[in-house]
Amino acid sequence: MSKLSILVVDDEMAMRESIAAWILEYGHIPSKAASGQQALQLLEKEQFDLALVDVKMPGMDGHELLERIRAKHPEVLVIMITAFGSIESAIAAMKAGAHDYLLKPFDPQQLILLLEKAERHKRLIDHNLVLREALARGECQGFEDMVAASPAMLKLFDLLEQVAATGAPVLVLGETGTGKELVARAIHNRSARSDGHFVPLNCGAQSDSLLESELFGHERGAFTGAVKARRGRLEMADNGTLFLDEVGEIPAKMQVQLLRVLEDGEFQRVGGSRYLTSDFRLISATHRDLSDLISQQKFREDFFYRINVVTLEVPPLRERPEDIEPLAEHFLSIFSKQTGKQFARVSPQAIAALASYAWPGNVRELRNVIERAVILGQGDEITRQDLRFFSAPSDDAGPLQSLAQVEKNHILRVLEGCGWNISQASKSLGIDRSTLTRKIKSLGLKRSTS
Repeated sequence: MSKLSILVVDDEMAMRESIAAWILEYGHIPSKAASGQQALQLLEKEQFDLALVDVKMPGMDGHELLERIRAKHPEVLVIMITAFGSIESAIAAMKAGAHDYLLKPFDPQQLILLLEKAERHKRLIDHNLVLREALARGECQGFEDMVAASPAMLKLFDLLEQVAATGAPVLVLGETGTGKELVARAIHNRSARSDGHFVPLNCGAQSDSLLESELFGHERGAFTGAVKARRGRLEMADNGTLFLDEVGEIPAKMQVQLLRVLEDGEFQRVGGSRYLTSDFRLISATHRDLSDLISQQKFREDFFYRINVVTLEVPPLRERPEDIEPLAEHFLSIFSKQTGKQFARVSPQAIAALASYAWPGNVRELRNVIERAVILGQGDEITRQDLRFFSAPSDDAGPLQSLAQVEKNHILRVLEGCGWNISQASKSLGIDRSTLTRKIKSLGLKRSTS
């Protein structure tokens, strides 16, 4: 446990002394001020991690002191102390930038819990400062359009370099929004086929008949509406790379057809009789457990082994919190240029809020959050208040939930927030309509009738 330097600001001597004694007993370092003016004088002389500030004080009250601390000492966390009947005042202080509040009367255990929360917050800020310095020194690495500082992603970048040099089929695993297509594009761009086309196809966003036509192409008159012949993705990917996203959604019949193409290099357009050839590298991706689909006889084992010569797994964002700040700063740079705004950084408090979230939508969701913050934000930095469409769970939100429950609650909250408009909700979540529709069905989400 690291020691916090804590300033207790209260005009009542008994309360001030009691709080200081509890802080000292818990292992932290207290200092005391009997007024807002005295507190400001101490803040100029000493460095504090945290200030416990009473709301009602003669002269400069807690709200004015909070405002002055936020202006001159933004690195200091402020916890407001208020009477039970003045909770509206505490909420107003939170909106003005207070870290938390404590209601009188309180016992030492409540104070200790808040100090533990503040301690965790401070560790996050310290860690983010180290990351920011690493970014400035160029130690956070980028690979194509991917930015990372975590050991897991840096290891993945090394594997991508090795895999790109081969022509082997690659299966990219990872949750929705982790950046599987970016991984596939990076492999293509670093490969000997980089002069050819990178041809993506989302297999989960197509009906069976449309998917077949998209893959293999079709001849004129092959079906109603086929008024002219059309090249498929297999032809487009000749001398390049074919990327099949959500490969687990391909029906069994089409898996057989693709297996033949991979083995023989030949295929026919829908409604055609002549054989065509295409020399392409296949990269597939899925968020599903293909082994489980094989056991359910929904995915062919022979096709699985053909596409799974090399497996790469992209870890979810919640398992690599070191990447949140570099990614947020990366997206800030992108969207600042697009909007013409001059944001210098994402504030430490905003980073801490982002780091406390489970990110069911992964990197794609983080990207959307920063984009909205840039569009709506003012000033020279993204603050915690600018993340107005983002709700991070508090440390005392109750028992820990499973990832599935967090995802379910978050999707339901977004759906209800936009009146169950599927297009709007899928955009907010950073996923496509078909993926959201499947999640609604699999999670058993229903629109409230009240």
